[in-house]
Formats: sequence, structure tokens, C-alpha cells
Amino acid sequence: MTRLNIIWNLSRFNKRLVSIAIDTIFVIASFYIAYWARVGTIVPLSDPLVQYVIAGTLVTTILAFVRLGLYRAVLRYLTFHALAVVSLGTLISATSVAVLAFYFDAYVPRSVPIIYAAFLCLLCGGSRLIVRVLVTRANTKGSKPVLIYGAGSAGRQLAIALRNSNTHKVVGFIDDDKVLKNTVLMGIAVSSSSRAEYLVQRYDVEQILLAVPSASRSRRKEILNSLVHLPAEVLTVPDMKDIVDGKAKIDELKDVAIEDLLGRDAVVPQQTLMEANIKNKVVMVTGAGGSIGSELCRQIARNKPSKLILFELSEFALYQIDRELNALVDAELLSVEIIPLLGSVQRINRLATVMKSFGVQTVYHAAAYKHVPLVEYNVVEGVRNNVFGTFYSATAAVEAGVESFVLISTDKAVRPTNVMGTTKRMAELGLQALAEQEKAKAKGTRFCMVRFGNVLGSSGSVIPVFKKQIALGGPVTVTHPDIIRYFMTIPEAAQLVIQAGAMGKGGDVFVLDMGEPVKIADLATNLIHLSGLEVKNEDNPHGDIEIKFSGLRPGEKLFEELLIGDNVEGTAHERIMTAKERFLLLDEYQALLSALDEACHNFEHEKIRQLLLDAPTDFSPTDGIGDLVWQQSQQDVDKHKLH
Repeated sequence: MTRLNIIWNLSRFNKRLVSIAIDTIFVIASFYIAYWARVGTIVPLSDPLVQYVIAGTLVTTILAFVRLGLYRAVLRYLTFHALAVVSLGTLISATSVAVLAFYFDAYVPRSVPIIYAAFLCLLCGGSRLIVRVLVTRANTKGSKPVLIYGAGSAGRQLAIALRNSNTHKVVGFIDDDKVLKNTVLMGIAVSSSSRAEYLVQRYDVEQILLAVPSASRSRRKEILNSLVHLPAEVLTVPDMKDIVDGKAKIDELKDVAIEDLLGRDAVVPQQTLMEANIKNKVVMVTGAGGSIGSELCRQIARNKPSKLILFELSEFALYQIDRELNALVDAELLSVEIIPLLGSVQRINRLATVMKSFGVQTVYHAAAYKHVPLVEYNVVEGVRNNVFGTFYSATAAVEAGVESFVLISTDKAVRPTNVMGTTKRMAELGLQALAEQEKAKAKGTRFCMVRFGNVLGSSGSVIPVFKKQIALGGPVTVTHPDIIRYFMTIPEAAQLVIQAGAMGKGGDVFVLDMGEPVKIADLATNLIHLSGLEVKNEDNPHGDIEIKFSGLRPGEKLFEELLIGDNVEGTAHERIMTAKERFLLLDEYQALLSALDEACHNFEHEKIRQLLLDAPTDFSPTDGIGDLVWQQSQQDVDKHKLH
């Protein structure tokens, strides 16, 4: 290989001289072999006339190859075009043999040019193919052996892209298409998925590349389940739509999308429901800079409201979403006015003034504190923001004559075991109370709330945490081996929220179909395997990443529910259900709020807890009062008593 490197490192001019010298040998050798194959002897070749034919043919052939551009072709990237040039040059060369033999009246049988052409084509074309293989092998030495899952168009394009790279070496295709079984594409064998484990072990495959961009998520989940146990990292090519739109390239490999592990295919949104409360209307989103709020804003902007008001407490989050949406509006030529407003949902006068000033018609209330342990540590602020903030937003909407108000709720509001879930159920009760009052009006505000579970990629999602822990070498921390959660992608959740809001008649509690629950420990295990690593445990002490169970956090449940009762009804959308829940009348709710306000003002945590327990929320706490300020004050009281 060292000697070959001397040739590879020659200048382009010297490489062309070497090619011409070798082709000269091939022309003369082909003529001798063809003559011997036809006549059985090479004695007549000493005839000067025959030698004139050989010399003339040699000059003609080399000139033809030069004019056809054969010596400009880079052998490393040899294509069909170069082989076509060789064939055409060979035809010219064979013709020159026949013409010159006739002209000089040399002793050259008529079949010799035909035999000569065959040998010359084999030598000139075959030698170039051999050099290309040698160059390719030299370049792929030390590169990663990979398998491509999918021998369709995307798989073949990926193989071509990787063939010209120095980082990957494709050792095989995997495809269950019976038509492709045991075939060879581009010199690479196609095997069924049942042979994947054998191929991984035989070639020490480090990566399996999924080239099935058009497959449904359920099909991707099937594929991943068949590969997840293999000791190879699984990566995927971008979505085919992104490739076609020019947003991504076929060889831009990335981690497997976690939604592929869930196997849940999104349902195409019903456009009439998407536009009902948005198109040509003034829409306001509270908590516009959060995970759900920002995605709602993206979806809303695309459905062409006249104005979109971003209401956000965090200046940085507001700056980010405002900048992103203005870029989106410019890119997609949308006629939407984006209005970024700083403000807290705990300031009712700010809310009412904003809604009246801009004539808001639809409100999506996404502003809330949603992180269970943090709300457990900051009870008063959790109550203020989630309970009072929601009620103030809803009251301001009534005062401003808003047509529709949609609350983003959570599955943690059902039989809550923590303060966060209880405050969200309290927020629902407030909307239900106001909804009863508004139903009596001719043009009252329509209130509804939408419950769903965890969303992938949100600010509190476990997925980014797990990926970071794996990248750092572990351990991956899971709270409990049996903990399960429902998951949904943020875009799907936002679309369903908008559609559910359009179906609300007043006081509706909508529940989104979250699909099958996912065991978090299994999710962590699959992520480790898909990274090409093994779980380190008692059965496999030499594994790569350990999974540690840290214990349930304050207020955390083993599993979440979406319904309190069983009285569930379907709707016009297959993934949206409606539930009938008990509620308080407005006078009763306001009396409860008054008592809660006084308790929060005086930081009376025992009273706050009792009020939450007495309210129809089904609050069943698993831990004591976790507020950090209250705990510190209790410690100070205890110290004072000791002294």
C-alpha cells in the first residue's frame, strides 16, 4: 500500500503521463493477443506493413482518448461516463486498425480488429475499475463500517454520498422487501433484517443508518425494536420533505427522533377547526415564550390571524419568540402583525387593558408554573401564578368581551398528589365557574380547558436530560423503575389544543388521546442502546452506562391519569375526547379564592394546604409541606424554642 501511495501522491500531470504509458502498452498488447488468438502465431507481425498499422493505431487511439477527455477523468470518482469514453475510444481504435490494414495492404485478417477491440476495452476499462477499487479501499481504511437500513432511493443516495467520504464504509444494505432479497446494489449486498445481528458481528459494525424517511412512525418503531438490542449506534437520515425542500442533505445523519420510539403517527389537523378561532382574528397567547406557548404561536401564525399578541413575563423568552415569529412571517409571506408584550398574568389590570386595547377575540392561556418539584418548593408563587393568574386572565377576558378562552391544563390535575397538579385543577374549577355564568349571556365568553400529558422536548422533558447524561458517560437517573408517563410531540399537542378550543361550547374539559403510556426506565434503556452502548447492571457489569434510580421526587406520581370519572364522550376529532367533571358555582369559588388569597398573603402554609384539601380537587398529597421558605422559618422557630 506504501508503493501505491507513491502513485496516489503524484501530480495530476505525471498521473496523466503514467496513464498514457499504460494505455500504450495495452494497445500494443491487445493487438498482439488478438493476432495470436486469430492466426495462432505472431511471426507475421515482424512485417513492416503490420508494424505501420500498429504505430498508426497507437497514435490514433491515444489522440482519441485525449480528445474524448479520458485523461481528465479522476479515477477515484469514475462513473459510467468514463467507461463510455473507453468504449468509444476502443471503437475508434479498432476502426483505425481495419482502415490502416486496408490502406497498407497488410496481412491483418478481418476478424482481428473485432477481437482487438474486445481485449483493449477489457484492459483499459478493467484497469481503471481496479484502480478505483484500490483507491476506494485506501480511502476507507480506518473508516467506520456501517449498515444502511433501507435499500430504496434514499438508501442508495446515502450509499453514494458515503462512498465519496473518508468517514464511513458501507458494508451492507438491510431491507425486508422481497423483491430486493439477496440482490446486489452498487456492489453492496442486500440482506433481510433477520441477518442484521450476524452482519453487525461479522463486520464489527459501529453504526446502523436508517434510510427510510418516508416510513410512518409506527413502521419506524417496528424497525427500531428490531435493532435496539444490537451493539451499534442507530442514526437516521433527515425527513424526505426536508431533503426535497433543500433544508437538509441525505448524508446529514442525526439521532433517532424520540417520537419514532413512541411509534405514534400524528393525525392531519382539520383545517376548519384550526382556523375557526384564529383566521382574521386578534389572538393572544399568555406564556408565549414557553415550550407549549411558543409552538402555539407558530401554529397560530400559520393560520393567519390579523394580530398575534405575545404575552410573556420573561424578557429573554419574549425576545426569542418575537424574533422567530417575525422571521417566520417574512419567510412565509404571512400578513400577521406580531405584538410582543411583557406582563404578568397576576396583574389583572394589565391583562384587561391589553385585551380591550387590541380587541382580543381568542385567548390561549399557556402561562403557568409546571415543574412539579419547583412548585412544591415554592407553594405561594405556584398558587399565585397558576390559580390566581388563570382566574385573573379569565376575568379580564370576560370584561374585555373575548369570544373564546382556552386553558392549557395537564394530566397532573387529575387526582393530584402535588401542589402543581392541584393548582391546575383549581384553575379548571375557576373556568368552569365562570363558564356557567357566561352561558346565560347571549355573547358570553366561551371557556374550555384541554388536558394532556408530557410533551417531548419541553423545558422539563426527561429526554434532553437522558441524552446529556449518556453523552457524559452516565449514569442515567430515573426516579423509579416502574414510573410511566404519557408523551406527545409539541406540534401535535399544539394542533390538538387549537382544534379542541374550536369545539368548546362553554365549560368543556377536553382530554387528548395520548396513546400508550411509556415506561421511563425502558425509554432510558432504549436511548442507551440506540447510542450503540450497553446498560451496565448486575447481569452486565462491563456495560457502558448505568441506570440509577433516585426515588420519587416530592409530589411525584408513579403514573398519571387524564380523567377523574368514566363519563367520557367522543368528539368530531378522533384524538379529542370531552369529560364531564364536577365544579363549584362562581360565588363558592370566589369565597375559596378570597380565603386562599389571605392565606398566601400571610404565608400560612398549613391553611393553604387545608384549603386545597377542602376544595373539590381530590388533592391527596404524598409529602408534607415542601415550601423552602416555610421550612426555613420552621427551623428558626424550633431553634428559638430550644434556646
